[in-house]
Amino acid sequence: MIAFAEILETIGRAPVRKRAITNHEVLNEAHAYAKPSSFSRGMRIDLNGLTILLISGTASIDKNGESVYIGDFRGQMRRTLQNITGLLASEGCTWHDIVRTSCYLRDIERDYEAFNEERTEFFNEQGLDPVPASTGIQAILCRPELLVEIEAIAMFRTEKADSGKE
Repeated sequence: MIAFAEILETIGRAPVRKRAITNHEVLNEAHAYAKPSSFSRGMRIDLNGLTILLISGTASIDKNGESVYIGDFRGQMRRTLQNITGLLASEGCTWHDIVRTSCYLRDIERDYEAFNEERTEFFNEQGLDPVPASTGIQAILCRPELLVEIEAIAMFRTEKADSGKE
């Protein structure tokens, strides 16, 4: 059986370098759940000196895979931001590298004001200017007790960019 990488090589394409990211200090792996799930906490993609981090939907989950701050929207929001911060830190970056977030709220009418207040306070604490592009969406989340979930995209250079000057 021919490996996918060999097929790409024969047609003149190399696979993109990618690897899963994690930080066991804040989150366990989804495959370690009592009911295992098949996704990575995030994916690191390296493209010629540019690194892209795709952070999977992250919620108020502790390092044992348990939901925390049940019934407390603001507590869940803060834990979600903490979890994303930990995933970013595991790759040597911060919220300053985030370019986009997608924010899922179980009840957007009820919780959007609290969501926006918590997010604004957090972004101000981080000193973000500009703040990331973002979308807010009402959604049924994967666990009934979860009230908010956020996914994020971060980008940063791992090598000096070619200035184009000779």
